[in-house]
Amino acid sequence: MSRHKKNFIIIWVTNFLVAGTMTMIMPFLSLYIETFGDYSEEYVQKWAGLIFGATFITALIMSPIWGRFADRFGFKPILLINGFGIAISVFLMGFVNSVEVFFLLRLLNGLVTGFLPTSLAFISSQTPREQAGKMLGTLQMGGVAGMLFGPVLGGMMADSFGFSYTFIITSVSVVIAALLVLFGIKEEHRVKARKVVAYSRKVIIGGLFKHRLMFNVMIVTTLIQVGNFSIQPLLSLYVADLTHAATNVAFLAGLTFSATGLGNLLFARMWGKIGDDIGYEKVLGILLLLSFLFIIPQAFVTSLWQLVLLRFLFGISTGGMIPITTALVRREAPLEVQGEVMGYNTSFRFLGNIIGPMFGGIVSGYIGIPAVFIVTGVLFVIGYAFLTFAIRRPTQDFEHFLEDRQVEANDKI
Repeated sequence: MSRHKKNFIIIWVTNFLVAGTMTMIMPFLSLYIETFGDYSEEYVQKWAGLIFGATFITALIMSPIWGRFADRFGFKPILLINGFGIAISVFLMGFVNSVEVFFLLRLLNGLVTGFLPTSLAFISSQTPREQAGKMLGTLQMGGVAGMLFGPVLGGMMADSFGFSYTFIITSVSVVIAALLVLFGIKEEHRVKARKVVAYSRKVIIGGLFKHRLMFNVMIVTTLIQVGNFSIQPLLSLYVADLTHAATNVAFLAGLTFSATGLGNLLFARMWGKIGDDIGYEKVLGILLLLSFLFIIPQAFVTSLWQLVLLRFLFGISTGGMIPITTALVRREAPLEVQGEVMGYNTSFRFLGNIIGPMFGGIVSGYIGIPAVFIVTGVLFVIGYAFLTFAIRRPTQDFEHFLEDRQVEANDKI
């Protein structure tokens, strides 16, 4: 087996394990908080929301920072720091007895979730541009599958072993992942064929917001996660209303949610390969429109099987968007700052994870749960409009764009 293939397999497995730790507490979060004391329902719900969102808030901030460190010091050391950091924070969660400590540990867990963008940048650095979509699509399957199936696995372990042991078992699995990186990953140090421009963080951030295509990629990345997470807290209520079932609602809701993950897994690689062949912008536009077409009917279903089928089709389209946007970043970003740029892309994903549940709750509170699907669908159309505007304007080379801005910044000093 070649070194690159071995590296890829190890990173795929570790992405699945690490991403799963971020969402595995969802099925039993409120129940775990209730074991800390005799709290009111309102108190438990408030802290459940704060504790779940805490990881994504700190991860949003830290992802590009870890990416910048990886660009400077190498990918493997950053993967190890984050891997063992995640394992320690998850292990300690199994022994907390107050919501405040639990909240702090979730914040700590977010600080060391630079594993995902760093692993993407690592694989990207050893992948030819013409194969980026296929390879990154396959890699993204691991991370997306982990985040989507994390709740299912977490719920099963909590029922079988209890809350504390679930955290312990999860931390051990992440330690194994970190050890796989330690002993299995061989990093080839990149040789710079030309003089490297030292881009400042200010120039990179400004470039992302002022470069038409890259800014659109970041917006679409957020919309993907808003679409995935806006309905997530409401899905069990929607399923219960459809089925009129007094029991097995949690199982049926989990089945419905997992249908999206199955669509992601089966088609992410295919969409990435198509993007390699016909162009990433074209495929991304198609997927935005497909997502709109598949999410709108979910507001009008009359039975569970219809919802499950539409969630599966929706997963096919959104699962394709993630590797396509990542491949666009791979194509546009200079090699020496790909870790940082992918970190920002991951931050926008985490932003969608934060906005999605709040957005869904607000819309459903005012208009009803079916309206969440419709309003989210409109967001995908807006994303398509942004993309169309970006690609119809004169092409901007992102690397040259950054170089020009860095020269301007240096001249002002």
